[in-house]
Amino acid sequence: MKIVVAIDSLKGSLTSIEAGNAIKQGILNIDHTAQVIIKPLADGGEGTAQALVSGMGGSMQTLEVTGPLKERVNARYGMLEGHETAIIEMAEAAGLPLVPMNDRNPLYTTTYGVGEIIRKCIEEGCRKFIVGIGGSATNDAGIGMLMALGFKFIDINGQEVGQGGQGLEQIVGIDTSKVLPELRECEFKIACDVDNPLYGENGAAAIYGPQKGATPEMVERLDQGLRNFAEVVKTFKQQDFSQVPGAGAAGGLGFGFMAFLNGKLESGIQIILKEIKLEEDLKDADLVITGEGRLDNQTAMGKAPIGVAKLAKKYNLPVLGFAGALANEAKKCNEEGIDAYFSIVNAAMSLEDAMNPENAKQNMTKTVEQVFNLIRLYK
Repeated sequence: MKIVVAIDSLKGSLTSIEAGNAIKQGILNIDHTAQVIIKPLADGGEGTAQALVSGMGGSMQTLEVTGPLKERVNARYGMLEGHETAIIEMAEAAGLPLVPMNDRNPLYTTTYGVGEIIRKCIEEGCRKFIVGIGGSATNDAGIGMLMALGFKFIDINGQEVGQGGQGLEQIVGIDTSKVLPELRECEFKIACDVDNPLYGENGAAAIYGPQKGATPEMVERLDQGLRNFAEVVKTFKQQDFSQVPGAGAAGGLGFGFMAFLNGKLESGIQIILKEIKLEEDLKDADLVITGEGRLDNQTAMGKAPIGVAKLAKKYNLPVLGFAGALANEAKKCNEEGIDAYFSIVNAAMSLEDAMNPENAKQNMTKTVEQVFNLIRLYK
């Protein structure tokens, strides 16, 4: 029996690989002849770099970069074996948690540190990038990141504009003479699961600006800046990227990647499923196991476990789900390809006890054992 395990992390408790290994142990305790394949799983958000590094070989790196408030921060990123592919989570360098509540102001927060990570990876020989752009503190359309890579954004006086969203309204021209030449060799896959345009009532500033500290007046100013930048880029590139779904992601960072780095915006889970080559292992599998910390309505709307389930159904495979918690709406997961799901919490306990990594491993293994005792009856 070949079983493919691709489970997302149980955040705050088990990593994707740790959860997978606990499942594998439970299976082998009942059927020592089973072939169990563990694949790392993430959706492009927090934990993606660690999941892929753990599951595909590689290492986590740390680089001191410019943070969203132009302070120095230590940002972690993943480098896969061979230094050909880097996994970057933009929030490590420009994320909202890095900015104290009272200091949140997207007129000034910058993505410069994201560009510094990219530059460092290029220097180390990397030419392929997977970038998760969730959780940003910024609304600069990526100009900070691009500045770090050598792009210059010029104002009416021929001077470089400042960093942050406030610089967008001043841009009248673009100078690419100092751009890092290796960028032409690079491929950027951008994990993006929102479809907002760059500006307008559903744009970056209007929808996400307030949570980043923008007042209504700031939102209006930021939106006008995004419109101005989009017009300058349209003239410079002879192409309008502003209305492409996802252009407004991460304060317009999606737009910056598309317009200047030929970035391809894709569903985070779809990028990961391709990178881990899950489909290759599904072709001759007998059973698929997935899950995450909590199965609920959000899961059913397309999170990582549903991505796995839908791919498994391409080959008519049964899919089981395991989770720490189950919401009432979890039954919608049945409609999206998870045939049966189970909570691993097997006794009354506090959330703290349930999330204790050792308890979670044991609970996962024990629950899987009992499920496979049932499966064994019908083999």
